[in-house]
Amino acid sequence: MIGYTVRRLGQAVIVLLGLTVLVFALEHMIPGSLARAILGSRASPGAIAAFDRVNGLDRSVVSQYWTFLSHVLHGNLGYSYRLNQSVDSLVVHELPNDLILVGIALLLALGIAIPLGICQAARRNRAFDHLTTGVSFLLYSMPSYWLGLLLVAGLAIGVHVFPPEAPQATSPAGVLADPRALVLPVITLTLVNIALFGRYMRSAAVDTLAQDYVRVARAKGLPERAVLTRHVLRNSLMPVVTLLGLSLPAVLTTGLVVEYVFNFPGLGLTYFNAAVNADYPLELGITVIVGIATVLGSLLADLAYAVLDPRVRYG
Repeated sequence: MIGYTVRRLGQAVIVLLGLTVLVFALEHMIPGSLARAILGSRASPGAIAAFDRVNGLDRSVVSQYWTFLSHVLHGNLGYSYRLNQSVDSLVVHELPNDLILVGIALLLALGIAIPLGICQAARRNRAFDHLTTGVSFLLYSMPSYWLGLLLVAGLAIGVHVFPPEAPQATSPAGVLADPRALVLPVITLTLVNIALFGRYMRSAAVDTLAQDYVRVARAKGLPERAVLTRHVLRNSLMPVVTLLGLSLPAVLTTGLVVEYVFNFPGLGLTYFNAAVNADYPLELGITVIVGIATVLGSLLADLAYAVLDPRVRYG
């Protein structure tokens, strides 16, 4: 297990280095320049040259990359010239809001999808299974922005139950102080995640129910509820654990579209605005953080396999 962990950490470092190279290269392939985006289209060539010289943008791409990598290794993710603020401070300031939004949605989705998937598997090919599977496919195939707009049209504009806009406070306390405004974005993310987790949970539970140890448990006279909770549930969680591990970067990215639809003051909306306004340092810094979260989530999911299923062993 220790050897496997060390190898995975080594692979994670290689993946992250490759990510920084790829993203840095793609950023420099985008038409235009940071100086032009910051100073405006009417900036003189002299002003642009001075901006590039002060910020080291007149050097070669390789030299700029090594400088960027050195800053990242020292915990410096860059500086947003448009917002006049470091990327680190932006992340620290806005990440708690994303944790609230995505965290609540994930907890609600797991609390509904896991027992729902078990119930679907236990009633396979019955009316309940067909109905819930159809709804799951509908939600899974529906773009999150469209689902959010439907909820706004129905529950905010149609019947005026909830406000159409998310809380506009910039602090977690301010966001939690307006729970009604959180309902629609949370419902949007929850429904999308229920469709995702529920499908995988049902499929894994169907496979588990066909295993010999489940037949033995039933042959011994164990109640059906005990069979489902003691034997089927735990052994069906591995696909969900994988998705949950890969959902770690969702704290930063999955809510991007939803944050834009509901104007939620989070890191996803900040990333969207950075892309629209050509704020390259902010884009690059957030992308690196998402890459780290993705690799870390995948690693945690792999290590959780051995805890959930003792049959899994890593050499």
